[in-house]
Amino acid sequence: MEVVEFLSPQNVVGFLLLFFRFAGLFIMVPLFSHMSIPMTIKTAIAFVFSVLFFPNMPSLAMEITTINVVFAIISEFLLGFVVGLMLQLVINIMTFAGIQISFIMGFSMASVVDPQSGISMPIIANILALLALMVFLALDGHHVVLLFVNESLQEVALGGFMLNAEIFEYMLKATTNMFMVGFMIAFPIIALSLLADIIFGMLMKTMPQFNLLVIGFPIKIMVAFVVIIATLATFMGIFSTEMFKALNSLPMLF
Repeated sequence: MEVVEFLSPQNVVGFLLLFFRFAGLFIMVPLFSHMSIPMTIKTAIAFVFSVLFFPNMPSLAMEITTINVVFAIISEFLLGFVVGLMLQLVINIMTFAGIQISFIMGFSMASVVDPQSGISMPIIANILALLALMVFLALDGHHVVLLFVNESLQEVALGGFMLNAEIFEYMLKATTNMFMVGFMIAFPIIALSLLADIIFGMLMKTMPQFNLLVIGFPIKIMVAFVVIIATLATFMGIFSTEMFKALNSLPMLF
């Protein structure tokens, strides 16, 4: 009898909405959305987290009708998706910087499959994206996301999330910031490569026998690697700052 009372329509629909809140997260949030994790495993993890967070779930306030439940599912899925997108835009800063660096180094054709997104990317971009994911874990970003979900249960009613102008404004700024900060990270390598091109051009004018393909490109690659190694800690520091800003902006969704 107690089991039947526990499986009331309010509890069943509430659990379903909580599950879709986690499902939206696991589609976009870094680490949870990793392509190497099978969809069945992601679904199982979302189900387990829904069970764990179910005792903290407030009572369902909306009227249970088909239309209301459908719109509530879309709302919950959208909340998780927006959270993941806010964090993914920060990860993409390093990806964009890596693409620019690979182009300057002549590594654009040296592409490998990115395990995070499942698409082909230049190898430098892949390495920087993996390092960014490690920094995200070091900052306990995955724990912050779970704590945000727990807090959101008290602040945002199940099925009550709606997009507003503030969220759209933040996404626009974050997208612009992705390109600006990504270019700023890649700028030292771009500047030194441009300087190397100028020097090589002057050498070719004074020494026509100078073979740019045989000598110039290896030197450019070596210089780029030296600069990357020397500035990698700074790269990760800039990324950490941007990730902290994104994590601190999550309460904006309440």
